[in-house]
Amino acid sequence: MVLGKSDIAIAERYSLLVRDEALREAIFPRLKAEWQASIAALLAITGETELLDLNPLLKRSIRNRFPYLDPLNHIQIELLRRHRAGETDDRVQRGIHLTINGVAAGLRNSG
Repeated sequence: MVLGKSDIAIAERYSLLVRDEALREAIFPRLKAEWQASIAALLAITGETELLDLNPLLKRSIRNRFPYLDPLNHIQIELLRRHRAGETDDRVQRGIHLTINGVAAGLRNSG
């Protein structure tokens, strides 16, 4: 279920917040490879061709949430970028907190 909720393209956007390009390039490709290997292993174990094929209701529920979660992730990335650049006013901080809560609620995970 957790892998089904993950989105490596969104994760890559978050990785771009790391200013040290060498560090980012040393870590993110490894993270992506592990993510891909984990999915491949899980599919081999379950015999599924896609994640959550054995639970179509949950699969559809998660996929239906992505169109609402993606904008929140993109807003959060921008707000985090601004905050790290020194824009620390209350609206930026509140926006970060709201997007954290919104993403957690949308994924049905605690935030």
